Amino acid sequence: MHEGTIVLVTDRPDRSADLAAALRQIGTCEVVGTDERWTGAGAPLGIVSDLTLSRPEAVQCLKALESRYRGQPLPVIGLLRRATPEALRQAKSLGATVCLPAYVPPQTVATALVNQIEHTGPVSERLVVHGVARAGEALTSLLADARTGSPIHMETVEAGLGPILTAVQEGGLARWLDTVWTHDDATYQHCLLVAGLGAQFALHLGFRRDDQHRFVRAALVHDVGKARIPLPILNKPGRLDADEAAVMRTHAALGYDILQAGGECDALTLDAVRHHHEMLDGTGYPDGLSGAAVSDTVRLLTICDIYAALTERRPYKAPMPRAEAMGILQGMDGKLEPRLVQLFGQAVT
Repeated sequence: MHEGTIVLVTDRPDRSADLAAALRQIGTCEVVGTDERWTGAGAPLGIVSDLTLSRPEAVQCLKALESRYRGQPLPVIGLLRRATPEALRQAKSLGATVCLPAYVPPQTVATALVNQIEHTGPVSERLVVHGVARAGEALTSLLADARTGSPIHMETVEAGLGPILTAVQEGGLARWLDTVWTHDDATYQHCLLVAGLGAQFALHLGFRRDDQHRFVRAALVHDVGKARIPLPILNKPGRLDADEAAVMRTHAALGYDILQAGGECDALTLDAVRHHHEMLDGTGYPDGLSGAAVSDTVRLLTICDIYAALTERRPYKAPMPRAEAMGILQGMDGKLEPRLVQLFGQAVT
């Protein structure tokens, strides 16, 4: 038995009776309806949602749950009546950490919850796991919409920013990097690395909270244009040839166009997405900016981006040691601002 209360939220208590019985085998279980106001103190041990998401009251209930426990690494099992990609994405956006079909046996749900609880670890580790999960959900939604040409909505991205900053601040950059390096998808891994490095850099520089959020937002979405790059090029294991590299370089301008078309992105993020490959000496792309034309945000983000690319873990290459990666950054005098490289080195030490 686990200490703490498992909350089973359901719009059909009679339908959920067997599930409640299975959950009571692992801990105290409280069954509540969609009208619960979520004003109790403290976080429960875990939450199981047995709701029909097509009902507005179910969505409002989960939004209240997500708001109530935002920033807390809480296991949330979402049971889906229709296990479609759209339903899965909706459940994830509403806070589910694991989704299962509603027809699975109650004991399977209980076992999944136990696994979630036991793998969350100490508070600092749980915060990192939670932060990576929320950031991953934001990327999943963003890249899926960008890939299909659907309108881009930034609210899911916004929900991931606080957990990233909290995870890095409380759990440490090293634990964030170790967690992200286990991600198989190259684009996701890179974006999550840059987001974590950006959070650490912003914290080290003493940014105000609003500015921290702005910078981490730019870091998390900077490569959204890669959603439009052909997969054989995007996922090629090794060096790109000249033609492939030319296609890959279009991702910065593509990302800018995608976010601008959505109409919900601020100017700072748009600038960062378009110009994160610009260099102070004018040798970058897509616009060949130089000197004062390269914004402060881009100067900071480019350092994070290059460091992440150098230290990434791939099946076909070992990660570059930190000292060697910093040596490369320090050797890019004229392209990067030396004082910012020095501060970044201090931040990631």
